[in-house]
Amino acid sequence: MLRTVNRVVLGVVGLVLVLLGGSVLAVGLGAPLPSWWIHDGRHDVLLSVAERTRWRDAAWWWPTVIAVLAVLVLLALWWLTAVLRRRRLAEVLVDTGDGEGALLRGRALEGVFAGEAGDLDGVARAHVHLTGRRTAPEARVRLLLEPHVDPATALHHLTTHALTHARTSAALATLPTEVRLNAVKHRADRVN
Repeated sequence: MLRTVNRVVLGVVGLVLVLLGGSVLAVGLGAPLPSWWIHDGRHDVLLSVAERTRWRDAAWWWPTVIAVLAVLVLLALWWLTAVLRRRRLAEVLVDTGDGEGALLRGRALEGVFAGEAGDLDGVARAHVHLTGRRTAPEARVRLLLEPHVDPATALHHLTTHALTHARTSAALATLPTEVRLNAVKHRADRVN
């Protein structure tokens, strides 16, 4: 969802900026003024002296302008950090015991973990997502359970089998895991 919203917002903002910038460039190079153009000619300024000094005497004007710009900068920085932050762990550092380390691809560990979790009795589908640091990974597991399965039993089997195997195979002391359990939607049984 976030990726789609980012692409749509960036596309719309980019299109508006390209259209506005292109029209300013075209008018500056001598193209005829469009009917919607807000200025009178090629050498017209963006803000006239009267427009720039109109609110100068109002005590609220400059604090409001600075506050709005500060909020816009903070929102832009928040968006930039949200976009640049890696959501998925690319690799896990495995301690080999000889003072060196080996790198395990995060997707490989996710795939094996999800495969073992999906093989458990009553699990229709499993999805695993690794986050955190490469020296201290964390897992998010989403299990889709069949209607006949007891959630506590499925969770117990996940922690004793798939989670334990993933943790020991990557030589991790701990692997904090958040598990979400959902039920498969099914039709009601008919009684004849």
